[in-house]
Amino acid sequence: MEIKTITCHDVYNYGASLQAFALQKYLVDQGHSVEIIDYKPDYLSGHYDLWKVNHHKWNRNFFTRIAYLSIKLPFRLMDLRRKGSFDVFRKKYLKLTSKRYTTNEELKEDCPKADIFIAGSDQIWNTIFPNGRDAAFYLDFATKESKKIAYAASFATESVVPEYKEFVKKMLQNFNNIAVRERGAVDILKTLGVYDGTWVCDPVFLLERQEWDKIAVKEYKEEYILVYDFEGNERIKKIALKLAGEYNLKVFTINVRLDYSGKSFKNIDPADFVSLIRDAKYIISNSFHGTVFSLIYKKEFFVVSREEGINTRMQNLLEYLNLSDRMDPIVENVSKLNPINYTEVDQVLQSFIADSKLFLKSNLG
Repeated sequence: MEIKTITCHDVYNYGASLQAFALQKYLVDQGHSVEIIDYKPDYLSGHYDLWKVNHHKWNRNFFTRIAYLSIKLPFRLMDLRRKGSFDVFRKKYLKLTSKRYTTNEELKEDCPKADIFIAGSDQIWNTIFPNGRDAAFYLDFATKESKKIAYAASFATESVVPEYKEFVKKMLQNFNNIAVRERGAVDILKTLGVYDGTWVCDPVFLLERQEWDKIAVKEYKEEYILVYDFEGNERIKKIALKLAGEYNLKVFTINVRLDYSGKSFKNIDPADFVSLIRDAKYIISNSFHGTVFSLIYKKEFFVVSREEGINTRMQNLLEYLNLSDRMDPIVENVSKLNPINYTEVDQVLQSFIADSKLFLKSNLG
């Protein structure tokens, strides 16, 4: 089959890049011809805009904008190295359409050719963000003759933002079949009139560990705890430093805002992100894909809830795997918890992955 997928593939986020790669790689390995639609609307294109003022308080007049940029510009210039790492990964591992699209209307006017369109994975339907309100991520542009499915699409929250409920409900009518990434999202679908939604695993689970080792070529020989923290979370820091002190481990961090006095990685590409998780002794994060790759590599890990409230995806997965004790642990108790029984975890996880692959097989022919 000729397949086109659409997702947030180029937003300089490790999970977003890796899930896009995984779905494409798995489908290609099944014998399909696959391209990711190179869709980059304005709201997904300003991550490394040197001159962008991101906060309305500082965008009031010329002088406040100058003050804001004088603070931000030095850090943004340093961040260009990180952008370069992601760009290299994208060019090496993601096969994109030859044309870049910036609006749903552009996609409608010159729709990529495909037998099947797949929306997903990741937070494409999170209505807190603009992508969840964008008709393109609901395959609004796809021709009527083409089959349209969603695979592991994520709302990321416990409900759709009320003012967008009717929009999402209408958009979901475009699909032949819908599979979502969170167990709770199946219930969200029911509130939107979709009663046959399927719960499936994130695409990164579709690839065997050996496939990830092929891209994760860098090796880290030191004994370390890995911290991946989006928010500068003090609880994550307390857990990391407690474990580091008790087990005489170093602390490695990825893009954190707090000082751990350890080794900090700010410009690595998604493949090195996988390497760092594979070689760590412990992983502590508030990241869904940090959690997922910890499971793939059978690591000891802890997850801390994010303040912005998009924790459903992590909670659902850990509850299903009977690992709820790994979510928001009491700091004083982290070293007292029993090691994860990966024999039991794998029995559940492999069944889940098999069912997810069956969904794809039955819908792709």
